[in-house]
Amino acid sequence: MKHILITGAAGAIGSTLRTGLRGCYPLLRLSDVNTMAAAGPGEELAPADLRDCAAVKAAMAGIDCVVHLGGIPREAPWPAILEANIIGTYNLFEAARECGVKRVIFASSNHAVGFHRSSRTIGIDVEPRPDSRYGVSKVYGEALGRLYADKHGISVACLRIGSFREQPADIRQLSTWISRRDMVQLVRCCIDAPEYRYLVLYGVSNNSRARWTNPHAARIGYMPQDNAEDYAAALANRTATGAAAEFHGGSFCDIELTNKINNID
Repeated sequence: MKHILITGAAGAIGSTLRTGLRGCYPLLRLSDVNTMAAAGPGEELAPADLRDCAAVKAAMAGIDCVVHLGGIPREAPWPAILEANIIGTYNLFEAARECGVKRVIFASSNHAVGFHRSSRTIGIDVEPRPDSRYGVSKVYGEALGRLYADKHGISVACLRIGSFREQPADIRQLSTWISRRDMVQLVRCCIDAPEYRYLVLYGVSNNSRARWTNPHAARIGYMPQDNAEDYAAALANRTATGAAAEFHGGSFCDIELTNKINNID
C-alpha cells in the first residue's frame, strides 16, 4: 500500500492522520469539502464532495488504500445523514471498485452498537443496535463494506471508533477513549497489515475500564499505548444519568428518546 487517500482530511481525525502518516508512504492524497492546508512533500490535495460520483472517482485514481473518514460525524437530521453518510459512502465504495483500489478502511463508530447495555461487555459480533440516525449510517457502511469485500474482493476494515479526544472528558470516556497516538497506530496497522478480507475493530486505547473486546487487534498488530485511567482522578464528578449512563452509546441514546429505558432490553 503505497498510495493512500484520506477522505474527511480536514476533520479532527483526518488532520491527526495527515500529520501522523506524513512521510510513511510515497503519496498521501487528501480530500475534503472543507478548506485544507497547502500540500507538503509527498502530499496531494483532491477536494471532492462525496455526493459527486465523478469527483470521488477522480480523487481515487491511482490509489491503493482509502481511509474513509468523510461524512457527518455526529447525529443530524435524516436528509443530511442520507446524502453524506449513506449516498456518499456508497459513492466511495463504488469508486474504489471502479478504480481498482485494494483496501478501504471505513470509519465506523461505537454508535452502530450504542443501544447495548453498558453493563455488558460486547465484542465485534454483537447484533447492530444503533443509537441514532448517525449510528444507522455506520451500520449501513459496515454492511456495504461486507458486500464489497465478498462480491468484489476489496480488503475492508471497519473501525468502530470510540471517543477521539485529546483526553477523556467524562466517566464514560474512561472506557471509550482513543488517543491521537493510538488512532494513528490503528490506521497504520490497518493499512500495512498482510492480506485480510473483512475485519471489524474497535477504535479504542488500552483502557483499564474497556467494555469492548477487540480480537482482530492482534491480527493486524495493533497494540495501543495509552490508557484513559491516567485521567480518572480528574473526572470523578463527571458522571452521566438516564440513558447516557445505561447504554454503550452514552448521550446519543438520550437524543429524541421517547421510549422508557426499562423497555429496552
